[in-house]
Amino acid sequence: MPAHQDQYVGTRDLTWWRTPVGRLLVRSLAPLIRWIGPHAALLLIVGIGGGIVAALTAASAEVYEAVVESDGVAALDRPALELAMSLRQDWFSAFMTGYTNLGGPIGMPVLALGIMVLLAVRRRSWTPVILIPAAAFGSLLMTVAGKDAIGRLRPPQEFAVPPYETSPSFPSGHALNALVIAGIVAYLLVVRRHRRRTRVLVVALALVFAATMGLSRVYLGHHWLTDVLVAWTLGIAWLAVVITAHRLFLTFRLHRATAEEDAA
Repeated sequence: MPAHQDQYVGTRDLTWWRTPVGRLLVRSLAPLIRWIGPHAALLLIVGIGGGIVAALTAASAEVYEAVVESDGVAALDRPALELAMSLRQDWFSAFMTGYTNLGGPIGMPVLALGIMVLLAVRRRSWTPVILIPAAAFGSLLMTVAGKDAIGRLRPPQEFAVPPYETSPSFPSGHALNALVIAGIVAYLLVVRRHRRRTRVLVVALALVFAATMGLSRVYLGHHWLTDVLVAWTLGIAWLAVVITAHRLFLTFRLHRATAEEDAA
């Protein structure tokens, strides 16, 4: 299927850049994209964006540690853990343990791979094959960079529900990966949904999945609340990079098609 089918979200044209910053971005990248082509440019932009976001994640370690040691956002951590412990029931803890495995190092790749193949086959398009792995790779890169840079300890094991985890706590990989994967899948779905009600439902389901996956980590005592909050912030930033890269791809592919038609 041609790429122009991904061009609209409802009536909004993704190749129309409304802001001066967006138009400046298009003008600045035009020579590069004309040289290497839209597909290579998409991968290059995502790669550069991933490197920048990972570097910013690592560079934010000192700022994050300062917040954790202050009476700011981190003041929510202990009350949130205490609230989670007060709400625990054996049956619900067992359910949440199974649910959180969907966002783990095995469950999330399998889920993402299945959705990617399904979308690619149904649409006969390479777009899901490019965007979903790119989004997942950036998310993993940010998780590794954050954990290595900060090395924050998880909540004490006596306050957690087994099985226990021993890797650094910040950021929550489950929360970050769930938001990124759910977000990019929702984006791929809404660009081909004409009914507003359907688009709202898709976005709502993605938000519910990302939110509940992150909160499940706090409920089980596997992460502090701030680990999840920062993971969501990083995930939103990375999604913005990937979606912007795809919009640039659509824009310059449309420009090239228009130029070829004019030359014919």
